Amino acid sequence: MGRKPNVSEPTRWAPLILLLIGLVSCSMVYMFVSSVLRPSVPANDSNVESLVLAESYENGEKWVNGVESGGATGGLCCKGIDNLELWGAAVKWGTDFKFNSSGECCKACKAMCTGNDGPCLCDTWVFCGNKQACGNKFGECWLKKQKDLLAPEKQEVGDKVMWTSGLVFGRGEGIIGLETEHGTLHIKLFPDCSPLSVKYILELLALRHCAGCQFYRAESRGQSWDAKGKHIKDASFGPPFALVQGTLDAQGMTFNKIPSEYRPTMRRGSVAWVGSGPEFFISLANHEEWKNSYTVFGSVLPEDLLIAEKISQLPTKSDVWNNINVSVLENPVPLRIQRMKISVS
Repeated sequence: MGRKPNVSEPTRWAPLILLLIGLVSCSMVYMFVSSVLRPSVPANDSNVESLVLAESYENGEKWVNGVESGGATGGLCCKGIDNLELWGAAVKWGTDFKFNSSGECCKACKAMCTGNDGPCLCDTWVFCGNKQACGNKFGECWLKKQKDLLAPEKQEVGDKVMWTSGLVFGRGEGIIGLETEHGTLHIKLFPDCSPLSVKYILELLALRHCAGCQFYRAESRGQSWDAKGKHIKDASFGPPFALVQGTLDAQGMTFNKIPSEYRPTMRRGSVAWVGSGPEFFISLANHEEWKNSYTVFGSVLPEDLLIAEKISQLPTKSDVWNNINVSVLENPVPLRIQRMKISVS
């Protein structure tokens, strides 16, 4: 969509024409957001909160568990998965540790995970919040520690399970790698913001292969965004659209659509689903114009964005998706998901 509409000669019908132009412009903005990525994105959840990324890297500022390293406070994600009981060594016994909500239980676990003195003392929380099903266990909050945080131990799962469980990834934890021939993209996952999305990623990690996973679309920042991802005044919003896009639909694994989760403003490095997945993309710019349209489940570490930029510069050919001109790779780039351990000073 162009930035500057055509200017017509003023007439006595000018007020009516301006009104029509305004209505058409609003419609075009809606169509653009829903069409720029494939497939179309469903409408936003009215309950989705605008929260700060659990640990993201935006304009050189690092956020850890919702708190900026410089001291400013941000929003705090604290979401889990219903009908799931995760196992692990207990560090707080739920029989003596009770709350009124799963969010309070989650925050209690995070309070034991400051990131300043080694690994988190708590990385798993389990809460019983269904009064009828829980009985005298209602409000129990079990804080636990996994042997392998990227392969959490499950006790029970299913509709009859009365527990809600969630994970907490501390500093330097919960980082997976998307390995390509051009380098490995390290991605910090956000289990407390998009738990169902992260659950799927961990299932892929356990599969030990990602046959069929690849990047197939590549678009640079062009002349519209600077090196920090900031939009340049009066420039268009694409094409190119400043992103690399691919799929995480692995052969031999059934994919179930992922419901809407954490939808913040898209930032440079954000990793998000297209619609309900398994197509995904990495944003190379700050896309305020997309509003809160996509579920974000991770963020590329800043030092690896050069790899994503390199992929965006590979040879492409033109295509048209939903009446939008896009650039697809002449040769798709296969990727593998790997477990990573990042040293943290």
